[in-house]
Amino acid sequence: MHSTKNDLGKKNREKTIEILNARLADAIDLKTQAKQAHWNVKGPHFIGLHELFDQVATAVEAHIDLIAERATALGGTAMGTARVVAQTSTLSEYPLEIFDGTAHVDALSTAMSDFGKKVRDGIDQTDKLGDADTADLFTEVSREIDKLLWFVEAHIQA
Repeated sequence: MHSTKNDLGKKNREKTIEILNARLADAIDLKTQAKQAHWNVKGPHFIGLHELFDQVATAVEAHIDLIAERATALGGTAMGTARVVAQTSTLSEYPLEIFDGTAHVDALSTAMSDFGKKVRDGIDQTDKLGDADTADLFTEVSREIDKLLWFVEAHIQA
């Protein structure tokens, strides 16, 4: 832990930083999964899905920065290298053999839903630790992920 004059207790900050780094790994993984879909989607709805998957990746990128910077603001170290993410992400492995747009929609929406659930858990956990700011950050992330999940899932709902 780095020295800080942040008034949250050290033990609570340590727990919050652990939660933030767990979601940071998941967020970086989710971004790369969205890019995997973006690069490899094929089919009759190619351009719409190609652009949507890139929109998801771009939005998640912004949240990655928020999560990482919050961890460092609390005196921690943001753990966001590719090697750390590969070892610690809790998201399921993205299927590399798919190309069909519907299959990518299903795979990416599954990852987004799982990430959203874990972020909502983070809201509750950090709220209990007395860190309303991190809970609010996670609320912002959750709201955006839910909106993007709606956009993605709309392609398979009829």
